Amino acid sequence: MSVSVKDLTKEFGTQKAVDNISFEANKGEVLGFLGPNGAGKTTTMKIITCFLPQSSGQVSVCGHDVEEEPIAVRKRIGYLPEHNPLYKEMYVKEYLNFVARLHKVSKPKSRIDEMIQLTGLEREQHKLIGTLSKGYRQRVGLAQAMIHNPDVLILDEPTSGLDPNQLAEIRSLIKEIGKEKTVIFSTHIMQEVQALCDRVVIINKGKLVANDPISVLKQRIFGRQITIALFDQNVSTEKLLNIKEVEDAEMIEENRWQLYSTTDIRKTLFQFAVQEKINLLELYPQTSTVEDVFQKLTRN
Repeated sequence: MSVSVKDLTKEFGTQKAVDNISFEANKGEVLGFLGPNGAGKTTTMKIITCFLPQSSGQVSVCGHDVEEEPIAVRKRIGYLPEHNPLYKEMYVKEYLNFVARLHKVSKPKSRIDEMIQLTGLEREQHKLIGTLSKGYRQRVGLAQAMIHNPDVLILDEPTSGLDPNQLAEIRSLIKEIGKEKTVIFSTHIMQEVQALCDRVVIINKGKLVANDPISVLKQRIFGRQITIALFDQNVSTEKLLNIKEVEDAEMIEENRWQLYSTTDIRKTLFQFAVQEKINLLELYPQTSTVEDVFQKLTRN
């Protein structure tokens, strides 16, 4: 794995900001790292990126321990913090050249041009960073995080302040990067998680409360699947409950039913309708969202 976090704890005085959490992030996946404000997400990211020491536990990046080999870790990580720290008095291209030299990037000119094109900064490359909109500053932050071609990219609220067009572009970029690198991605926008992430880690009050692929997470939290079926005539509850694998049935509107099961029962329901000579006007699964899961796990 690219990032390994084992029994990580961070204490500030008597407060445990991070409380004995463990998870891994692998190459070729986008890991959604979620939690309410104050849950410990940013603290964990700062420990992984060597900005904060842990109180206990072990963190390694590409096989390098963050305590014992912080320089080796930093070489392999690209980091975009929540509050994007930029030198506003520098020009975009000047700033990226400065960052490239810090990382000792070979052929910095071609790499800077590549990052400018990749993040859509062509028209802004000769402007002062201080004159850019928040969305374009985020793009500059992304460009500096990726300029040294890191193995691991850690993004804390990377789409903050972007307009809808910029959102689509940056999401597409993150998805593409995630095919070859390890991306740990923190956001409060649940639609982004559903669209971008392969797996989700959720922490609440410093504790790990979930670490699963999105589909598995939904099934584990909500247990049963819900299928909506609309018939063209009245069907009795008794008949529906006699269908194999249907555990419960609830009429939510006239002839529209909410059916509970542990498996996908659409094929079975279609066969039932044919047998009973009833027309099925609608048949679809009612899927829970990442937002549903998040709220269920983090509400007091």
